[in-house]
Amino acid sequence: MTPDVLLTVSLFALACAVVVGAAGLLSLRLLSRSSLVLQLMVVALATVVSVVGGMAAVASQMYVSRHDLTVFYSVAGVAGVVSLLMAAVLGRQLARDRRTLRSAAASIGRGERVASADRHSNTEFTALAGELAATGERLAQSRARENQIEESRRELIAWISHDLRTPLAGIRAMAEALEDGMVEDPVRYYTQMRGQVDRLTGMVDDLFELSKIHSGTLRLALEPVSLYDLISDTVAGLSPIAQAKSLDLRFAGETGLTILADPRELSRAVGNLVMNAIQHSPPGSPIVVSVTAGTGATATAGAAAAAADHALISVTDAAGGTPEQDLGRLFEAGWRASGPRTPAADPLGTGGAGLGLAIVQGIVEAHRGEVRVRNVANGCRFEVLLPRHPLTAR
Repeated sequence: MTPDVLLTVSLFALACAVVVGAAGLLSLRLLSRSSLVLQLMVVALATVVSVVGGMAAVASQMYVSRHDLTVFYSVAGVAGVVSLLMAAVLGRQLARDRRTLRSAAASIGRGERVASADRHSNTEFTALAGELAATGERLAQSRARENQIEESRRELIAWISHDLRTPLAGIRAMAEALEDGMVEDPVRYYTQMRGQVDRLTGMVDDLFELSKIHSGTLRLALEPVSLYDLISDTVAGLSPIAQAKSLDLRFAGETGLTILADPRELSRAVGNLVMNAIQHSPPGSPIVVSVTAGTGATATAGAAAAAADHALISVTDAAGGTPEQDLGRLFEAGWRASGPRTPAADPLGTGGAGLGLAIVQGIVEAHRGEVRVRNVANGCRFEVLLPRHPLTAR
């Protein structure tokens, strides 16, 4: 074939393809709101017509015989029908997949879990279905966490309202008695009122501390801290309360450990753990606060390699333990167990609003540490694992 003939054939084919392609694009634009099946059939038809039209135009210029043209058109017609059928089948499969994915997206919007279909018409739709299923699972877990947080918030508000109402009612009653001159010993009433005010102040401080933790505004002033000195001071400060309940509060463990921490916040965390043990321990039982270098008894063998880089503070009581199903909720703000660790009465006035352990967790995590709890013989053991030299802290 000479270059002139090849050029002529190419121009005829190009002209036919341009005309048919333009018509196909116009048809697709007009059918933009139609079904995917019809659009695929238009694409298949435009392809067949473009090929057949170009070959027919070239054949007519080459003076192909009528018999040969008839055969050519017959073959082209059969190929066109098969192409349209294949486009229709593919379009139906794609439309089915689209309905399945649309239904899955609607289910996710309603908060339902969706199952990932095993097979689709192509790998892209299969991957998309799997991603939708994974997204639905993540959203369901997020909703569950949100519902749990909302439940904890309602419980916190209920407990705070109750715990605020009790001392306020007592202060009001004592103030009215003092105003009416019905008190034989005003000094005792003033002392009791001051104690109630101190209790309210502690609750407000706890709420403020918890709000800083949750808002991410808690800032630590890190400095070298001797754990023995810090815990000894904490134990000494709470010893009068423990002695009032006939509790054996003592320190055990190593004495030479030093870590980089915020002494004020860390002292508050340890104090909350010790106070929690005091509140729930029966009279005459021991409370042991210990410090060791390592990852604790619950650590794996692989984690023990980093023992030298961590310090473990533990508080062990004999308060009867906590039901296993409640261990995971001990650090929720405002949550209080309904089992043996719930104090029936608190004559010393040391009860709080259920915020102490939540504050402990926030302070420990701000130090890039970890706090955990487990049941031991007739009691609970709270463990605080802290890096001795944290790279960063919140």
